[in-house]
Amino acid sequence: MSIHADQTTASASHIADDKITLITKEGLEKLKEELNYLKEVKRKEVAERLKEAISYGDLSENAEYEEAKNEQAFVEGRILEIEEKIKYAKIIDEKATKGGVVVQLGSKVVIQNLSSKTKAEEEFTIVGSTEADPINHKISNVSPVGKSLMDRRAGEVVKVGTPAGLMDYKILKVR
Repeated sequence: MSIHADQTTASASHIADDKITLITKEGLEKLKEELNYLKEVKRKEVAERLKEAISYGDLSENAEYEEAKNEQAFVEGRILEIEEKIKYAKIIDEKATKGGVVVQLGSKVVIQNLSSKTKAEEEFTIVGSTEADPINHKISNVSPVGKSLMDRRAGEVVKVGTPAGLMDYKILKVR
């Protein structure tokens, strides 16, 4: 009996491991803010739109009603998605990466593309996939570049398979 219970516990913890959301403290706060906005503001707006659309009568040919129902479904789906991410959030320990020698989640990395003619330097922060935002120089640890940089040190050259082909990047700094 106790073996079966242990197996169940092991399975449950394994499922939770698959759902873990790696995130910075700042990223978690943004998720909480979005969740609060969706629950406190957006839900009420959509409910008002539904109420107004219903007042127009015949729901079978009511475009406003259909649109409001679709928006309601989207909002509720997003709320569930965010709640799940928050529930399984694992904060990236930024102290462990400060002055870090090795690239980890939360590290700021300066790289140089040795495969390009310009050899320009770029700085990225390695984040979990939830926070990835390449435009703001935040790349996911599961992206091709992010994955190649993980657990590497300044001075190393990594090869990265990209849609443009194989690229060589030199790690200049890890902070």
